[in-house]
Amino acid sequence: MLVELDLDGAVVLVTGGVRGVGLGITLAFLSAGAVVVTCARRPAEVEGASFVPCDVRDADQVAQLVNGIVAEHGRLDVVVNNAGGAPFALADKASPRFHQKIVELNLLAPLLVSQVANTVMQSQPSGGVIVNVSSVSGRRPSPGTAAYGAAKAGLDNLTASLAVEWAPKVRVNALAVGMVRTEQSHLHYGSEAGIAAVEKTVPLGRLASPDEVGACAVFLASPLASYVSGATLVVHGGGEAPAFLTAADGGSS
Repeated sequence: MLVELDLDGAVVLVTGGVRGVGLGITLAFLSAGAVVVTCARRPAEVEGASFVPCDVRDADQVAQLVNGIVAEHGRLDVVVNNAGGAPFALADKASPRFHQKIVELNLLAPLLVSQVANTVMQSQPSGGVIVNVSSVSGRRPSPGTAAYGAAKAGLDNLTASLAVEWAPKVRVNALAVGMVRTEQSHLHYGSEAGIAAVEKTVPLGRLASPDEVGACAVFLASPLASYVSGATLVVHGGGEAPAFLTAADGGSS
């Protein structure tokens, strides 16, 4: 049985694939031989990939994006719903409109993109694959980003539901991503000293790199994961040690 990560010629859409984790995903698919189209609201260039401006919350723009890809390349094999995120805002201070926009970007937009992509993939003999970029924030308390954590929890459930509805033609999986070192790490963790302190809380002793997240996305899209659907792969370096281990004074209970 031949199993490989070679995605030579596969047509892949990576939303928000121009910086941070999204850039790592784009580069990983390019390394695997895929034809990659990225999109974001603001123009950006990634060598080897094509770019289409698109607000993934807008149904008309998403339809134009997917239809354009199919018109140019003849098919759409993989979609990675990476676009998302949230600034820090305490739940009792943020406005209803703020929470609405966060849920719209991190839950409803992936659903919208997936719906349009699924219509194309169901008509293709080879079907297709959808990978949703979720977060460990959907699996633990997310103070300061409560709406984001709730949206990502919803995305995990959405992944499992769509995998059932759209099988067997389309596989749908997710990545629950932990802390990643990007050009914006300082906004979350502070100085280099702060980042180093945060890294000590991770069992593997460091933050992930964007390309490591990208490798996991490529795996889920590849023949190696041909029997994987409805799953959420946790990519968090072992997670976080329980807080009581740090707080304990060494005595036995």
